[in-house]
Amino acid sequence: MNAGAIGETRGNLLPHCLEFQSGEPSEEEFFASLPASSAVFLLQSDSPQTEPYISKTANLRRRLQRLLGSSAEGKKLNLRNIVRTVEYACTGSDFESVFLLYKLLRAAFPKTYATRLRLRFAPLLKLHLENQYPRVSVTVRLGRLNSKSLYYGPFPSRTVAEQFAKDALDFFKIRRCVPDLDPDPQFPGCIYSEMAMCLAPCFKGCTNEEYAAEVSRVQSFLNSSGESLVREISAQRDRASAEMNYESAAGHHARLEKLKPLLAQLPEIVHRLDQLSAILVQSGTEPECVALFRVNAGHISGPVNFSLQASQHAKSHSMEARLREVIFTFPAPEKVPAIEVMEHLALLKRWYYRSTHVGEIFFCDDAGELPMRRLVRGIARVYRNEKPGETELPNAPPGSAPTPAS
Repeated sequence: MNAGAIGETRGNLLPHCLEFQSGEPSEEEFFASLPASSAVFLLQSDSPQTEPYISKTANLRRRLQRLLGSSAEGKKLNLRNIVRTVEYACTGSDFESVFLLYKLLRAAFPKTYATRLRLRFAPLLKLHLENQYPRVSVTVRLGRLNSKSLYYGPFPSRTVAEQFAKDALDFFKIRRCVPDLDPDPQFPGCIYSEMAMCLAPCFKGCTNEEYAAEVSRVQSFLNSSGESLVREISAQRDRASAEMNYESAAGHHARLEKLKPLLAQLPEIVHRLDQLSAILVQSGTEPECVALFRVNAGHISGPVNFSLQASQHAKSHSMEARLREVIFTFPAPEKVPAIEVMEHLALLKRWYYRSTHVGEIFFCDDAGELPMRRLVRGIARVYRNEKPGETELPNAPPGSAPTPAS
């Protein structure tokens, strides 16, 4: 990206710009004018050949006093004799800081930003539907987004993804082998075919139609987070019971009991990637506001501020109605490069799988609808810095606004 484009990006992302002169009488006023809150900032010298210093902080005033102040000692980094311009943007949460930092570094250092951010791509399950005999594998790379293959995730680690795939595929009979197949009746097969755990297309142990039907079952399983298989096995168990075939019913019940723990440990965030749609709620920078981020097919946009107090012309609107209006202001989904989706997924995975992450996320259902009432309650919890379950608003009518803390 050229210098003009970088400057334009900075201007859009960092609205505040201050001149800094070391040793000036107004130096104390300069530090006093900085907010003592979380922010992302950029320090630039007069020389265009000097790299900008870009970082995030929980307290902008304290951080810049350390970097630009005159009391730095020892080996601490001090830039007071180099920096001439300070640009910054206040942020309401660590997620917002990381997301803004990602945008800035991507614009300023297009070749090294991933290393600077220590981005680790999210593990995904890939259903290779473009192959004549589809299979499931674990990957951290997205192929062409318009290909037939489907991706599911993000998982917290490759180990977790591989273990889930292994345990899940035990309920199906699609192949586990990696090479492209050239079916040969003389091929001896593998241990999975010997154990009747694979339809064995490698030696034409099944017709193409039978294998396609089994792949369709796997796809339904992954699309529904396992619910399709629960319904299938439950129906088989009930039918066997109705026919008084209790031995068969017991076998189906045992399979169901084996399946439930597997599905219980599946993280809520794991979706088919092109259907991963959600609203992420974070603390806002404005008073009585929260910040909303939109996740669409793994791509993140935002933040958009949502005020808990209705404006004068919207006082007759419920909170749900106002929330829908704000969500509608997010830009329409557009085609983005696969690498950008991978990077956004990496940032989302990093936030979601923290032992204690701040903020909440709400996923769309199969019809693409958001759980609006849960979202309203979640906004109240994030605003009050409460954990899920602490704010249920039992006496408030649906869609009413939570009372801001004093």
